[in-house]
Amino acid sequence: MSKSIDSVNWFFVPYDQLNHDIFPWADSNRDNNGLIFIESSKKGNSKNFHKQKLALLLSNMRHFSKEAESLGHPIIYKSTTLGYSEVLEDLYEQIGSIKVVKPAERELRFELEPLGKAGKIQFLEHDGWLTKRSWFLESVGDKPPFRMDRFYQRVRKETGILMEQGKPTGGKYSFDSENRFPWKGDPETQKELEFEVDEIDNEVMDLVNEKFSSHPGKCDLSKVPTTLEQNIDSLNWALGNLPHFGRYEDAMSTKSRYLFHSKLATSINLHRLSPREVIDSALSAQAPLNSLEGFFRQMIWREYVRHIHEVTDGFRALEVFDKDSGEPNFLNQNNPLPETYWGKKSGFNCLDDVVESVMDEGWTHHIPRLMILSNFANLLDINPRELTTWFHEAFIDAYDWVVEPNVLGMGTYSLGDAMMTKPYISGTPYINKMSDYCKTCKFDPKKNCMVSNLYWAFIERHKSAFEGNIRMAMPLRSLAKRSDEKKEQDKLSFEYILSTLSRDDEVMIQS
Repeated sequence: MSKSIDSVNWFFVPYDQLNHDIFPWADSNRDNNGLIFIESSKKGNSKNFHKQKLALLLSNMRHFSKEAESLGHPIIYKSTTLGYSEVLEDLYEQIGSIKVVKPAERELRFELEPLGKAGKIQFLEHDGWLTKRSWFLESVGDKPPFRMDRFYQRVRKETGILMEQGKPTGGKYSFDSENRFPWKGDPETQKELEFEVDEIDNEVMDLVNEKFSSHPGKCDLSKVPTTLEQNIDSLNWALGNLPHFGRYEDAMSTKSRYLFHSKLATSINLHRLSPREVIDSALSAQAPLNSLEGFFRQMIWREYVRHIHEVTDGFRALEVFDKDSGEPNFLNQNNPLPETYWGKKSGFNCLDDVVESVMDEGWTHHIPRLMILSNFANLLDINPRELTTWFHEAFIDAYDWVVEPNVLGMGTYSLGDAMMTKPYISGTPYINKMSDYCKTCKFDPKKNCMVSNLYWAFIERHKSAFEGNIRMAMPLRSLAKRSDEKKEQDKLSFEYILSTLSRDDEVMIQS
């Protein structure tokens, strides 16, 4: 280092703040702003994280530290079996007070809080967000029910994005009704990017395979960006998808895991790409209004769930908890997550295809997450926290502030109507309409697929919880007209599928 260690302003850089321009260490002479990085195997082993997630994070952090060093920053890089707070407390004794931009993850904030109270670290505001807390509180409030529309409209008005003379461009705030088309193979999708793997990538993959050998999945860093240049390449690739993103936003296919989705959540949640950079690039792209609006709404949803997670202290401030477990569980769903979610074949092509994608890449786009993975878990009464933990472990873009609202509040109905007016569930017809999964499945969607049986059995089991819910009035009326014979078949199908998957067996066609 060119400077004495005690004459430098030191910043601890958490694993998800890997940006050279938007945080305080870029505000003055970089050679006066030292950066501290910590690789903690304690953190890596705190959950059963997918190998690809661990490799992606570690390689991006190592590349970022090298990039920062080339920009002039003094660097302290620690690899340890200890936790972050233990390492920082030891460093405090050597270099004095350490600055930390407020971590996005509650888990890390909670760990570092005692050091802040002791004056050993100084928390700074996080400038990597697009929206202000005041916008959220003034439009939505700090207590449920939380609804996205009010916040989204406030953001549009405050930013002027997709607005003309105070009115939404195109005459309405949402074009969601234009974004629900299945994809039949035309237009063609782009070829997925394949990234060059360098020495750092190889070192990280070797480390993960050795130190985290018992963790699920595999790591292949040719599938994800790790350098700044590669993350920028990802943005440019995503812009090429944008023209068709809107129309096929809800589509699913065995022929393309991403269709026209950007796959940028990984880069954005690490802050390799700033949200503002991504939004500016998207708005300058040549794409139809429904695609631009749908993309921007996705970005604001990300901000929205972050606000909810913080104002509720990760839902701990809400009275929607199971008395025994202390966890959100509005429908009292307590079945264990089957091994199907870790790769055991279920027999349902839709579920098996999506799980294969997750085990292979640690990723699938948001509709399979919601309408396949969460849907099956809902219909099988899987414990919501077990499902949330699985998402946290299995997905490369999952952190507590984003995964908990998305799974507990939207993917399941464990928060009741705190975030959603009704559960996101479906039977066979929706899956058949919006995907091609049924075409290669042994179950015929019109004859013997039991997903619809699961759907009606779910409504029957929980009908008392939905009484008075306007959004559930139609399904409840349809349920009331369903014959006792069909209801019995629904119940038997549910019991058969649940018991079969619990034994790690494959569901078969029933005569």
